[in-house]
Amino acid sequence: MDDLMIIELYFARDEQAIKETDIKYGRLCFTVAINILGNDEDSEECVNDTYLSVWNKIPPTRPNNFMAFICKITRNLSIKRLDYNKARKRTPESFVSFTELEDVLPDNSIMPEIENAEIGKLISEFLKHEKPESRAVFIRKYWFFDSVSDIAARYSFTESKVKNMLYHSRNKLREYLKKEGIEV
Repeated sequence: MDDLMIIELYFARDEQAIKETDIKYGRLCFTVAINILGNDEDSEECVNDTYLSVWNKIPPTRPNNFMAFICKITRNLSIKRLDYNKARKRTPESFVSFTELEDVLPDNSIMPEIENAEIGKLISEFLKHEKPESRAVFIRKYWFFDSVSDIAARYSFTESKVKNMLYHSRNKLREYLKKEGIEV
């Protein structure tokens, strides 16, 4: 079933919408959650919470990109669960991902007036100008929290190439943010 038909089921308040969402995007949502949480039970619960959240948001929201909409909800719920767990279940991959970006993103204590939304817009603008493969690798690592080995397998790169691409992207992002007046 295509996304528009699934969205129409939500608008009709038909519970089949949740089943169709699970069929089409269940594995993707679980992958996003497990990459952040590293725990099957918490990940399954986040996926179920995602379906409830989508049910509550549609209507009135009519997402243009249903896959991005549902992945964002799953990601945000997973990060909230990670915070709730007080880092005792944090996976090494997500911890490393956060640590790698600490040197690139501004510290709230240095520039408290900078909003996360503003930083997000700048990162999006930066990524628009990156090569497609560099952008894809960056997003897989820092949005989906894929491991370096998973990214390498997905794009038929060596792990060394992926690490190198991420290193260069982080450095370019740091310089871009500085150019935009963001102290790192």
